[in-house]
Amino acid sequence: MNQGSNQVLKAAITAVGGYVPDTILSNQDLEKMVDTNDEWITSRTGIKERRILKDPEKATSYLAIQAANDLISKKNLDPSTLDLVLVATITPDMHVAATAAYVASSIGATNAFAYDLNAACSGFLYGMSSAAAYISSGRYKKILLIGADKMSSIVDYTDRTTCIIFGDGGGAVLFEPSPNEFGWEDEYFRSNGSERMALRILSGGSLHPTTQDTLDQGWHNIYQEGKVVFKYAVSEMAHVAEQIMKRNNLEEGKIDYLIPHQANKRIIDATSNRLDLSNDKVLMNIDRYGNTTAATLPLLLYDYESKFKKGDKLVFAAFGGGFTWGAAHLTWAY
Repeated sequence: MNQGSNQVLKAAITAVGGYVPDTILSNQDLEKMVDTNDEWITSRTGIKERRILKDPEKATSYLAIQAANDLISKKNLDPSTLDLVLVATITPDMHVAATAAYVASSIGATNAFAYDLNAACSGFLYGMSSAAAYISSGRYKKILLIGADKMSSIVDYTDRTTCIIFGDGGGAVLFEPSPNEFGWEDEYFRSNGSERMALRILSGGSLHPTTQDTLDQGWHNIYQEGKVVFKYAVSEMAHVAEQIMKRNNLEEGKIDYLIPHQANKRIIDATSNRLDLSNDKVLMNIDRYGNTTAATLPLLLYDYESKFKKGDKLVFAAFGGGFTWGAAHLTWAY
């Protein structure tokens, strides 16, 4: 963009990558670990299995690097041309040192700056907004956005309310100036911090630094008040998706696909029913991966990339801890 120009560049996704670990943790496996069964899990969540990164020497950065390298290989991208690497995650390799910086160095993004973004299950969606804004400013040309979480590292596998839900995985997208009129169109985001205790890890931060007592009480594992989260997610995820569709004249079948966060099939079904969408327009892979938190949206793009056509109208929706939630409209550019 020329200096002083008022032209606004439209940002578009131009490539997708993904990765899930080889190890499968099935509902039958969980039956041997906690008091649950396949029918109970499937009927309440829609999950049949999830992927787990078993190697204790490998962390979220490994998932992110694998997803990034998949994209780089498919796109034949020179990583040194990247301007920015964003990693959305709630399971960084460690505090203080940004996982994104390590990922950028590991993939050869030698000219990029990098930072982490934490908005729980909404993290990737919020990251899309950030990446699109950077591109539209004209300041940067290539932004790699990754959503990755090693949820198995923060799950208590004796807690049947949470261990059935989460899995590990990573997904990546490349944002560039749009080669056509398609790309990032609109967004509608919200948050409510007064409900932060309903979905949380209590210790490890400045409020409750890690001590032997916090470890003994299991405060380092993820905890959720299921009924509160479910009720809020059903209401708010549907509401923001509805607002995006109304604002962009996408009602009455004008949307091609809903890309919903994969938290629970009942939440997804409630959202799609409120939007009056047929099943073929609602993308899901929760049965195979569970809830991979910041990785769910890019893994949907990764799994369904071959279905998308240039000009397809996609609506993204997510809800996560914090609480954070939102919806966005993107037109597929390739």
